[in-house]
Amino acid sequence: MLFAALREEWASSPVTTLLDNFLNPASPSIKICGVTTPSDAAHLADLGVHALGVNFWEPSKRYCSLETAQEFLPALKGRILRVGVFVNADPELPRELLENDLLDLVQFHGDENQAYCHQFALQELPFIKAISIPPDLDSVLALPPPGDFETNAILIDAHAPGVYGGTGETTDWGLCHDYSCTFGGLSIILAGGITPHNAAQALATVQPAALDIASGAESEPGLKDFGKVAALLAAVQS
Repeated sequence: MLFAALREEWASSPVTTLLDNFLNPASPSIKICGVTTPSDAAHLADLGVHALGVNFWEPSKRYCSLETAQEFLPALKGRILRVGVFVNADPELPRELLENDLLDLVQFHGDENQAYCHQFALQELPFIKAISIPPDLDSVLALPPPGDFETNAILIDAHAPGVYGGTGETTDWGLCHDYSCTFGGLSIILAGGITPHNAAQALATVQPAALDIASGAESEPGLKDFGKVAALLAAVQS
């Protein structure tokens, strides 16, 4: 009953509009990931950034503790899409943070399999699944199709075994576009090495619904550079 009530609440919430807009390829968005401080989070919302990501994977250089996240996430509801990033987490944690209204969307950025994702799809909880493109890949047909994960969107990141993103390395944008065309009908979020200098090219080549940026919007890991953020916003709005 609890999740049925949550679904009904989300359906009529401004958060639903934020999520729909974020995943709309006709109007590209940006997500600034690796937010670690209340001041950075508030500034991103003030600038009109579409989404922010908070990384709950402890080994990450951009790890944000739950205690710190609880200081700023509640006040941002309805102002910016609040995305929690998880790597092979106990599913109770992302589920609890959605239930407690700290997050609007969860991102599975590890080795989560179909059964793991199915738990969230069954309860109609909003999530996106990250995949990576190995450097020696010849065909996107070797990648898992989006339908395997029953997800709201697929995030494509650079291949980084054991690190799970945030490396600043780009992936093969041509193959990303091929993946989108081959498995059409689902929104694609592009991550990996995106900066103010290549964001426009990434949008033109892959035509994703959103760009996901961590290192390309920072002065150092976990601290945002708002000159870069403004330039990234300009790139998606041009």
